[in-house]
Amino acid sequence: MNHFSLLAKIRWQFLSGMVALCFLALLAVRWWRGPEVLVEPVLQRDFVQSVVASGHVQSPHRVDIGAQITGTVARVPVSEGQSVRAGALLVELVPVELQAAVRQADIAVLQAQAKLRQLKEVQAPVADQALRQAQATLANANAGFKRSQDLFKQGFIGQAALDDARKAAELADAQLHTAQKQLDTTAPSGSDYALALTAVSQAQAAADAARARASYASIRSPQDGVLIARNVEVGDVVQAGKVLMTLSPQGKTQIVIAVDEKNLHLIALGQKALVSADAYAQQKFAAELVYINPGVNVQTGAVDVKLDVDQAPAVLRQDMTVSVDIEVARRSQALLLGSAAVHDADSVAPWVLRVQDGHVEKVTVRLGLRSGGQVELLEGVRAGDRVVTGLTTVQPGARVQVKAAAL
Repeated sequence: MNHFSLLAKIRWQFLSGMVALCFLALLAVRWWRGPEVLVEPVLQRDFVQSVVASGHVQSPHRVDIGAQITGTVARVPVSEGQSVRAGALLVELVPVELQAAVRQADIAVLQAQAKLRQLKEVQAPVADQALRQAQATLANANAGFKRSQDLFKQGFIGQAALDDARKAAELADAQLHTAQKQLDTTAPSGSDYALALTAVSQAQAAADAARARASYASIRSPQDGVLIARNVEVGDVVQAGKVLMTLSPQGKTQIVIAVDEKNLHLIALGQKALVSADAYAQQKFAAELVYINPGVNVQTGAVDVKLDVDQAPAVLRQDMTVSVDIEVARRSQALLLGSAAVHDADSVAPWVLRVQDGHVEKVTVRLGLRSGGQVELLEGVRAGDRVVTGLTTVQPGARVQVKAAAL
């Protein structure tokens, strides 16, 4: 080995040693400074706890519109999705048979009224005249009987003639009573008059029923609303009770959501919420919680909740999917920290790793509200404290290097 080769070898060994020494020094410095950890500061600001859920739009009730009679559809002047006013014609059935029944019932009314008028104008006067005649006949019979009695006493007639006179008087009296009864029945308090008047009322009721049945041929909207379903076309033969259309009435719109039962203790009637339709996420509108189902769905573990919307946006549609943010609590100037930085959050002694003078220390904290990935800290830390966040294997007391987490 010549002189130059030996010199090169020595230089190489020297450089290798220096590199190794620097590497060891770097490792020693890094070990002394500790591992790098992500930290986030404890913030102080107003905080709102909310329960977030999804659901759908629902009117307080829907109206199923159907036919009350069997008939053939003649006209359907409305379409699905159309807004209608109360009383608007929705479906018209062929009315020919119904109109004929109305005319027949009206004729029956006229006949009954004619019979009542006949009773007043003909039968009553005739009965009155018959009574007068019976009265005159009775007077004549009584007078004849009296003369026969006188003649019998004087011996001018026999017993047979007297008996005939008596019978004539008794017959005339009976005829008078019959005539009186017949006249009484034609009076407003009499039975014939009552029967005739009842016949008129019955005919009128039958006409009203026929007219009401005829009105069933025109199926109209019971109130203002939007037709959300239509199941009928011209020419269909519809049966009584069959649902032809479904109306969503105008009025308060409701939002129906399913809230996880673990959040049941947070919600209460009267709480305010912000709602947005998934199709129009930027258009938020207010709602108020008005109903909490007393039961829990066994399959889903959720509770049905309803919210009233006083002023629904025009874009809202029946059964539209919505997202709901219910405000359940509010804190002014609360100390906040990301939930990922809190350990054993559901235990009786949650804790965090706070960085102090380059070292980490375990600090027990007391938690308050939780929402949106943030936790309210009631005790243990102050605003501005830096806390280790995320998964870490660093132990309390260890020296660490700080790297700010993205907020």
